[in-house]
Amino acid sequence: MDKIKCIIIDDEPPAVQLMEKYCSMTDQLDVVATFQNAVKAFTAISELNIDLIFLDIQMPVLNGIQFLKSLKNPPSVIFTTAYRDYAVEGFDLDIIDYLLKPISFDRFLKSIDRYRLKVSSEPPKEIETSSQEVLFFNINKTHRKIVVDDIQYLESLKDYVRIHTKDEKLVVKGNLGSVLKKISKGKLIRIHRSFAIAFHALKAYNQRSVEINGENLPIGESYREDFKKNVEEYQSHRPK
Repeated sequence: MDKIKCIIIDDEPPAVQLMEKYCSMTDQLDVVATFQNAVKAFTAISELNIDLIFLDIQMPVLNGIQFLKSLKNPPSVIFTTAYRDYAVEGFDLDIIDYLLKPISFDRFLKSIDRYRLKVSSEPPKEIETSSQEVLFFNINKTHRKIVVDDIQYLESLKDYVRIHTKDEKLVVKGNLGSVLKKISKGKLIRIHRSFAIAFHALKAYNQRSVEINGENLPIGESYREDFKKNVEEYQSHRPK
């Protein structure tokens, strides 16, 4: 695979240095330029044929979201920010990932894997069969197919729902209840007013939380009894 040409835009020098360090530890990444001001990055975008931008959001003069919206044909973008508040707007702009500072190297690598997955032209390893349940969601004016069995959990974001699969996160418009109604009963179960999970993705649980894909999700008090019953039912129906 060719080198991934990337630039880093962040007004904090230590943050730039950290991302440069992480990129240098990843053979396929080539940092061709860094900027502490989004305005100065415009020329680089058009002249350097950039594949990927690591983009901070809170910056003077022009913030990261304004900068991204101003680009006619933007490269792939990974937001790097200390603020959670822009997550929904970021995913609406079809970004690759949303990294919250302080950023660990493991989390950085997951973002690069998501980038590779998006740009890869290789056919999927698994052959899709007609028995798979699929849904189509309108994401950034494009109808995106989701295989229901790939879903690990759903997360409510007020007027949006974030769909977590093993490899990516997708934000769709709607509420948790409306998304669950589209899915066959029993495929996902509600454990909290803000979360619904797939049992096949469940790694561990206790009275108050579940673990899925390295994330700990809370079990709401009013959902605990139903969750316990669902666990027992799931176990009784699994093949021996």
